[in-house]
Amino acid sequence: MSTIIRPAITDADYEDWRGVRIAVLPYERCPTVAEMRKFERPDRLMLLAEVDGKVVGSGLAVRSDDGERASLAPRVRPEARRQGVGTALLHALADHAIAHGYAMAGGGTDDEGSRLFAERFGFVETNRQVEQVRRIGIEPAPTPSAEYEIVSVAERPELWAAAYDRVALPTIPDMDVPSPLKVTAEEWATGWINDPAAMFVAVAGDDPIGVAGLLIDTDQPERAEVAYTAVRREWRGKSVAANLKRASMAWAADHGITEIYTWTQRGNDSMRRLNEHLGFSYGIVSISWQAPLPLTKVPAGE
Repeated sequence: MSTIIRPAITDADYEDWRGVRIAVLPYERCPTVAEMRKFERPDRLMLLAEVDGKVVGSGLAVRSDDGERASLAPRVRPEARRQGVGTALLHALADHAIAHGYAMAGGGTDDEGSRLFAERFGFVETNRQVEQVRRIGIEPAPTPSAEYEIVSVAERPELWAAAYDRVALPTIPDMDVPSPLKVTAEEWATGWINDPAAMFVAVAGDDPIGVAGLLIDTDQPERAEVAYTAVRREWRGKSVAANLKRASMAWAADHGITEIYTWTQRGNDSMRRLNEHLGFSYGIVSISWQAPLPLTKVPAGE
């Protein structure tokens, strides 16, 4: 067996990379090639693993959302596992992270085999997220409020940039994560929204007070991921988040979406309770991991 690890460069490479990710994580939305092109930066590395000329694995090394660690994601198709492909990918990703000055690495796993793989390389658990899923049926629009209005970003495109300053920056520090997330205005504009018609902003006058919506999945158009949901502190307790989510669910029902899903961190009890109130049920548990670099060296053949 001959294994080759190489960078993903062309659009065809990116499609092969997407194919592996979809095979490994069929329950999660995968960015399109165009979206991934927007994420390109010097310290971001995308890899493909080939065995006898066939793409069987992929890898991603990128700055973590908090800017403090490298996020590493080696993935191998189920039929090609336990042949050293994942180990070879992880070594290559970790070497790239070290070369770009990172002293810590993070990652995530959703299954027992991946958990054991992470532990072999010295990763320790730092957090857990749980998937919450909601079937979409007949979804009524939220009752209008006298205090605020809910509009889509497609209706008022200028609100998304305004929401970065007025909603994102004040609320992202409230997220229950080990280190505060660092989100730039450019990342907010490109990575936190993919269809303005499916993203909603609550405004009091012209002032954004909350956001919520959906990230559309072009590979599985009947499913959508719940986008960032947040309300400024002074507006909490007024059903703003619930009504924003109801607006997005009504939009989903009108556009052929039959299921939506979201991930909530351990400790984010208020959002879990809101989702429960809106009819979400529980699904997969994902574990977040962290390890110092360089990683524990495990031979690629093991």
